[in-house]
Amino acid sequence: MRAMRTLSQDVRQYLLITGNYWAFTLTDGALRMLVVLHFHQLGYSPLQVAMLFLFYEVFGVITNLVGGWLGARIGLNRTMNIGLALQVVALSMLLVPAAALTVPWVMAAQALSGIAKDLNKMSAKSSIKLLVPGEAQGTLYRWVAALTGSKNALKGLGFFLGGALLTWVGFRASVAAMAAALALVWVASLVLLRRDLGKAKHKPRFRDLLSKSRAINILSAARMCLFGARDVWFVVALPVFLAQSLGWDFWRVGGFLAAWVIGYGVVQAVAPKFTGLRRGALPDGRAAFGWAAVLAGIPAMLAAMLSAAFPAGVVLVVGLLVFGVLFAINSSLHSYLIVSYASEDGVSLDVGFYYMANALGRLMGTVLSGWVFQVAGLAACLAVSALLLAIAALVSLGLPRHAAPRPGPAA
Repeated sequence: MRAMRTLSQDVRQYLLITGNYWAFTLTDGALRMLVVLHFHQLGYSPLQVAMLFLFYEVFGVITNLVGGWLGARIGLNRTMNIGLALQVVALSMLLVPAAALTVPWVMAAQALSGIAKDLNKMSAKSSIKLLVPGEAQGTLYRWVAALTGSKNALKGLGFFLGGALLTWVGFRASVAAMAAALALVWVASLVLLRRDLGKAKHKPRFRDLLSKSRAINILSAARMCLFGARDVWFVVALPVFLAQSLGWDFWRVGGFLAAWVIGYGVVQAVAPKFTGLRRGALPDGRAAFGWAAVLAGIPAMLAAMLSAAFPAGVVLVVGLLVFGVLFAINSSLHSYLIVSYASEDGVSLDVGFYYMANALGRLMGTVLSGWVFQVAGLAACLAVSALLLAIAALVSLGLPRHAAPRPGPAA
């Protein structure tokens, strides 16, 4: 506690926001794996499992759009705390007796969870813009990368935790433990998080929801395709394929997906090193195009190898780990660009609009994941992923060159 007091107010707030985000993400990842594996075990088809997450993604789209406006009006501390509270309620809804755990009920719980997740994420990402001086773009990039990377590493740990808890104690006890732990985090956040963080000086009107920035609109379109390309194979198709076609148990499925997301998060956290920050270079539209174009080749190659009957286990483990590294760099680069492009007054409006597009991509990917896999298999899901990434790369050509500081002469 003494060490915390020696830190600046802004750094303490950053650590609190990061802690909130970590706790939320751990339960979110575990819940995703619990629901996929539990309902697959009950005999649900891939498309039916995907439909359980339909409202999660639909309400994520709506929440990001409205949540940005709400954050600018009431403050990001309040939207973050509302998100934590809603996740506790969503988890508690899954504690009903097994007979009451119907598809509509689970979809309603997932809808609340989707609202909670995107309120939490929008609040965390927007807050960083306000805690870093406008001229310190390198620091902003590092802080965004650290927050995003650590969050995804913990989401991967959540996947592993979900598979492990389902094996150890079952569905109901796992959900109860997560709800209790997150309730404690929510109480701590109510007490410690700074009031009025991110409240706009001028109250935004409801019509201000849609971004008026060309750069943010283009980046949002690229982000939608980027995350649609990931989730079209990752959400339903991959875990079901590993369990159904390769005969993996819950431990192995959860462990592999956890390793993928943890590795993805670690790479995200150090992405500034890959994109030239040490040389004083900050990413711009040209960098976004180049990294997306390279990434598009990976699922195309994997789809071709699976279609040619290469050993599926080796192809997926090696190929998707490579995909994870490149996807992490793309995602971290995008996360920096949106926070950099966003205006400081009412930052949550711009960030909320951008993550609305992110959620739209996830919704598209989730639905396609169940449908394409059921109709044509995993190779087809990977082919669709390659197509979406190619579109993301082409869209990124319209992004502006970032005003990156050039290294000056040696002193």
